[in-house]
Amino acid sequence: MGSRAIERHTGIGERGPHAPQYDRSVELDLASIRQRLEDEQRRLRDEIEADVEEAPEPMTYGSQAASATQVFDQNRALALRERAARELAQVDAALARLDAGTYGLCRACGKPIDPERLDALPWAEFDLECQRLQRR
Repeated sequence: MGSRAIERHTGIGERGPHAPQYDRSVELDLASIRQRLEDEQRRLRDEIEADVEEAPEPMTYGSQAASATQVFDQNRALALRERAARELAQVDAALARLDAGTYGLCRACGKPIDPERLDALPWAEFDLECQRLQRR
């Protein structure tokens, strides 16, 4: 996008009388956001790789309680790995939006996402209103 550390983000691609209205003075520190996303991307990849390296132990055929605990632990590890993979996909998509110049715009309505929301959840792809509609 440019070499400046802070770039003005005013909703790329929004033209004409029907473009969403928003505060053009709001600036997003895209370099800082990219760094946060890349750090999170690295952390999630490390988490997934660590889980893969820790292959599940072979099933023991001892007591039912021991077997149940082992199955529970394996299911928990699988669920955590799947969560990390979903989050990694969201982070990768946010980095792609940064590269495309559409970061910070709601994927559903095209309006700018509140900077406070992006600060809390840098990979957010919808504004709050559209996020509520997505969950229905």
